[in-house]
Amino acid sequence: MDIDYLAEAHRLSGELSALRREFHREPELGNHEFKTAARIEHYLQELGISAERILETAVVGRLKGTLPGPFIALRADMDALPLQEATGVEFVSQTPGVMHACGHDVHITALLGAARILTAHRKELAGTILFLFQPDEEGNGGARRMIEGGVLEGVSAVFGAHVTPEFPAGHIGVRYGKFYAASDTFQITVTGKSAHGAEREKGIDALAAASKIVEELLELQYHSSEKSVVTVGTFHAGTAGNIVADRAELTGIIRTLGPEARRQMRERVLDTVRSVAGKFGTQAQCELHESYPGVVNEDSMTQLVEETARSVLGAEHVHRIEEPLMMTEDFGYFLQERPGAFYHIGAGCSLPLHNPGFLPDEEAVVTAAAVHAAVAVRGISAFAR
Repeated sequence: MDIDYLAEAHRLSGELSALRREFHREPELGNHEFKTAARIEHYLQELGISAERILETAVVGRLKGTLPGPFIALRADMDALPLQEATGVEFVSQTPGVMHACGHDVHITALLGAARILTAHRKELAGTILFLFQPDEEGNGGARRMIEGGVLEGVSAVFGAHVTPEFPAGHIGVRYGKFYAASDTFQITVTGKSAHGAEREKGIDALAAASKIVEELLELQYHSSEKSVVTVGTFHAGTAGNIVADRAELTGIIRTLGPEARRQMRERVLDTVRSVAGKFGTQAQCELHESYPGVVNEDSMTQLVEETARSVLGAEHVHRIEEPLMMTEDFGYFLQERPGAFYHIGAGCSLPLHNPGFLPDEEAVVTAAAVHAAVAVRGISAFAR
């Protein structure tokens, strides 16, 4: 198929801008993306693409070409974050305390843009393209549940992308091999004995023990042969300033690269909690929960994305990402099941992800739509051989 993907995406820029702003105005948290899913279904059906709702808010679009061929899947996540927006734009979130601070509004719109481009060339398409609109990436992960629902049945390869402030708008980044970290969450409960603050020696200070646990956990990131990070995100303890706290609760996350680092860090967290609690005379319970598996790109599929993006955008707009990231993403579940690749789309803004001022340039939508469409077609060609 001889298509100028970027030119076609630019011709849609006005429509895609309006659509992106619509999603941005009405953000929804994970597993509550009902309006978002309904709008996606309506858009796909207007294109003549069959749309199926699963998991209540997930949407699967299916574009069948006129010729038989392999199945290629493209994925976008849909959920927003519990943040009060501070961008000041006229299409600011209309939902108090909720905003698209991770660019999922861009992801949704770009995938719909790719669907529109590909629909226009349906007669030339040999194969089937699945458009996977996934809920709850920011929470417990909708990817695994979509897989369990059978969305990858018959699929040869799966691709996805995420906006990043690390690149200008109009650019993309690719990474071979390990890309995003695996993650494990933890909840720690430290139990001591309360006493009057004037007689601290008669109590067992759970708050002091928990503080030391936090200090030592944060040092663990320096002890692994592969990069790893431990974050403690919440700390709750005590009831009054003059009472020795008899209970403290911590929650956090471990991020690691590779299975050995993951195993070691889980053991070190448990050992640290037990050791510190014992020194303070407290009791401690640590619950570890396996979370996202990390994103590991398959080399040949990454090469496919890199070569495709170079042909669509020009070589100067395509970059290799040299170091893996300690962020996590549940797209890794898809890559455990099928070959594929995850890539980055330049957001063209200076503020980081998950910041209340994060606002990607709308050129990112055009770029991602063009690359998605081209990758899907190239993917079909690769698996049709």
